[in-house]
Amino acid sequence: MGDIMMHTKQIETARRASDKFDFSSYFSLIEDRIQSADLAVANMEFTLAGEPYTGYPCFSAPDSYATYLADVGFDIFLAANNHILDKESKGAERTAAIYRELKKKRGILFTGIASDEEERSGNYPLRVRRKGISLAFLNFTYGTNLGATAHWPKTNYLSKKDEVTKAFEASQKADITIALPHWGPEYQLTHSGRQEERARWMVENGADIIIGAHPHVVQDTAHVDGVPVIYSLGNAVSNMSAKDTQLELMATVRIVRHGNGDISMLPVELTWLWCSRPGGYSKDYTIIPIEENIGTREKWTGGWEYDKMMETYERIRKTK
Repeated sequence: MGDIMMHTKQIETARRASDKFDFSSYFSLIEDRIQSADLAVANMEFTLAGEPYTGYPCFSAPDSYATYLADVGFDIFLAANNHILDKESKGAERTAAIYRELKKKRGILFTGIASDEEERSGNYPLRVRRKGISLAFLNFTYGTNLGATAHWPKTNYLSKKDEVTKAFEASQKADITIALPHWGPEYQLTHSGRQEERARWMVENGADIIIGAHPHVVQDTAHVDGVPVIYSLGNAVSNMSAKDTQLELMATVRIVRHGNGDISMLPVELTWLWCSRPGGYSKDYTIIPIEENIGTREKWTGGWEYDKMMETYERIRKTK
């Protein structure tokens, strides 16, 4: 999935006590799909820097947000994004420490940030094996809004070609290499020439599939030398309401090992989703599987949001 965010309005709506929050509505309608996946992956576009909890432009979410996302069924947290240093290196290190604790207690994996060289060599690329198939996940960002204030922790930058090349070389030991860039112009429905140039470079270096995030809207999909490229999935959950920012995609990747030992990827399945804000579908934030909810306007607290969802979905779907 795309960008999982935590804006100020989300913090305020979820708060039940001074440090108690309820996010349970967010993925309630698609939680079964996430939990049934062999691996569920999403971009965590926030830090866990502690109180005071803050939204845009410098995100610091409650620690329980990460726990909730683990409960939902996410297996891999992506941390290489432009907001990972919002609370400087100290905030990024606290985020990594909480992810390490979730790894120890729950088996949650993370990539995109590392606190030392040993950790970085183990999660860049992040190598995972499921059902006899090995995968390598490479997560990197075009940049960060603030710079590092300490040597460690480090995030993965797409611009550091030597490091990215080294990570791609290491990923070739896996059966499938999945590149997960945080890139592209915000709010643009079509990918940029720079994204395509970088996608071609990734394919040349061994990417078997590219799934992007960051623009906050759904961008077009394509194939580069036969490799599927989903330029942007859009947001997963956020408080954004600007045009096109509530429409999103979930990408399902199926990998098959055949009887003769060969491995292949089936066509990527894209599921259209909508992030409903409070007062839309219900009183809370809820991710809506669109095609299953066509014709359900009467069930919505605010029919106007159903209308907005359908207009956006029908307009953008025609261009993809």
